[in-house]
Amino acid sequence: MSGILTGKRVLVTGVLMESSIAFHTARLAQEQGADVVLTGYGRLGLVERVARRLPRPAAVVELDVRDTGHLETLAGRVRESVGADVRLDGVVHSIAFAPQDALGGNFLATGWDSVATAVEVSAYSLKALAMACLPLMDERGGSVVGLDFDARTAWPAYDWMGVAKAALEATSRYVARDLGPRGVRCNLVAAGPIRTMAAKSIPGFDIFREVWGSRAPLGWDVSDPEPAARAVVALLSDWFPRTTGEIVHVDGGVHAIGA
Repeated sequence: MSGILTGKRVLVTGVLMESSIAFHTARLAQEQGADVVLTGYGRLGLVERVARRLPRPAAVVELDVRDTGHLETLAGRVRESVGADVRLDGVVHSIAFAPQDALGGNFLATGWDSVATAVEVSAYSLKALAMACLPLMDERGGSVVGLDFDARTAWPAYDWMGVAKAALEATSRYVARDLGPRGVRCNLVAAGPIRTMAAKSIPGFDIFREVWGSRAPLGWDVSDPEPAARAVVALLSDWFPRTTGEIVHVDGGVHAIGA
């Protein structure tokens, strides 16, 4: 039986651990019929090892989103790995990082260098990745989907990563505006907290678990990335042909509930 991504090829960033939303996005994309290409930075062996746990083999291409050389050559290196006539129908941005001094209640003392790193890696990279992949999208366009954490409020300990996520949300809207005429949609999935490797670097992560445990009307499981991954896969598909610049919340409903 065909799936909603049958015949499509999707590039997924950020697959480092089997617990990540990115991994489950790649898995579900394959189960829905897509061919998947993964990118990794610094620990390609780890990405390749995790990739072997997917239902089908997936090519792995190195990508550091802060390296202009990597970005400028990404399309060519994907073609080398997959085929000269390859095209991409979808791109998943699952990239975020903030130095430790930009998290954990140090907001007012954090220096610009750390702030700049958080914003470049976590927000500017959405635009950089979309433009690097654009040569692989023909006149049919495609779908860019990024992973977000609701940035409308100031969260304990999240500090400059919260600011970077707010920048990501704004960046997504501008990418949607400027690439829409080329048939490219850009949307975000604002997921609730998931206990991933990235989450372990956030001081006070248990605060988020407590908030979601008491306020999510649908309930929330911090160990289950699949609901967010399903939303990503849906946005990659043709079922949202005229949706762009949107933020889809997959958080058990917490974003809609007051104290």
